[in-house]
Amino acid sequence: MTVEIKTIDFEPKRQTFGHVARRIGEGKPATRYQEAVLDVQATANFHYKPLWEPEYWAYDTAKTKVVMQDWYKPLDPRQYYYATYNISRANMNQSNERNFTFVEDKELLEKLPQATKDLLINRLVPVRHLHWGANMNMSEICQRGYGTAITSPCIFSAGDHLGMAQIIGRIGLELDGQTGDGLETAKDAWMNDASWQGIRKLIEDTLVLKDWFELFVAQALGVNAVIFDYIYNGQDEAFGAASLPISMLTEFVSDWSKDEVKWSDSVIKVVAAESVENKATVSAWAKQWIAAAQDALTPFAGADNAKAQADKAREKAKKLGLEI
Repeated sequence: MTVEIKTIDFEPKRQTFGHVARRIGEGKPATRYQEAVLDVQATANFHYKPLWEPEYWAYDTAKTKVVMQDWYKPLDPRQYYYATYNISRANMNQSNERNFTFVEDKELLEKLPQATKDLLINRLVPVRHLHWGANMNMSEICQRGYGTAITSPCIFSAGDHLGMAQIIGRIGLELDGQTGDGLETAKDAWMNDASWQGIRKLIEDTLVLKDWFELFVAQALGVNAVIFDYIYNGQDEAFGAASLPISMLTEFVSDWSKDEVKWSDSVIKVVAAESVENKATVSAWAKQWIAAAQDALTPFAGADNAKAQADKAREKAKKLGLEI
C-alpha cells in the first residue's frame, strides 16, 4: 500500500488590508510595519469635541502650525512597531545588565572616593528627573500628534526615557549603598542647586507647549541634542576615574541616542522639506529652543561648553535643511 501526499496552493484573495493596499498598491504584500502603522489612526466619527479643548477634534491637524499633505509621509526609517521595538530594546537591556553585573562584581563604584561619588550624585543622578520630563513630553506628542507614523514612535520614545530614568536611579543606589540617600540628595540638587535650575526651567517650559510639533523640535534639537548629549558625553574629565564605569552603565543611553536620532532627524527633515512655510516655522522653533537649551546649560557646564554643545546642535539642524 502506498500513500501519496499532495499539496494544494491557495492564492490569497488579497495580500493585505484595504487601507494599506490603497497606499502601497493592490496585490502587493505589506510588511508588518506597514500594517501596524499606515492609516491606523481614526479620522472620522468622533461624535463630539473634547470639553477641555472644544476648538479641536480628538485627532486634529490644526493642533500644530506646520502643514502636511500627508502625515504618513514622515515614516520611521527603523520601521519600529510593537514587536521590533521590544526586541531591539530587550537586546540593548541585556547588554546593559551585563555591564551592571560586571561593575557590581568588580565593585567599581563602591571603590570610588567619596568625593567622586558625591560628584556623580550631584552631576549625573538628577538627570533622572529630566528623563521623566522627556517622558511626559513624548507622551504629550503622542496624544496630541496626528498620524500613527509619528505618534507610535513617540510613545516608544516615552518608554525609553522612563527606562533610562530607572537606569540612572539604579546608578544612584549603587553609589549610596542601596540606601536611597543619594536619590534624595540628587532630587534636592534638581530642585535647589543653581547649576540645575536652568535645565529644570527648560524642561518645565516645554511641558506647557501646545503646538505638538514645536514640542517635538524642542525635545529633539534642544533637550536631546544639547542637554542630554552634554550630560552623558561631555563630562568625562569631571568624572575622572568614574568615567569608565559610568560609560559602561549608561551604554543603553548611548545606544538609544544613536537609534533615536535616525528617526527624529528624519521626521524634522521631511516636515521641513514639505513647504517653504514649514521650513521657516521649523527653523524658527529650532533656533529658539537651541538657544534656550544653551542658556539652560550654561550654569551647569560653563559658557564655553554650552556654546560648543549648542553649535553642534545648530550644525545638525542645518544638515536637516533648516536655516539657523
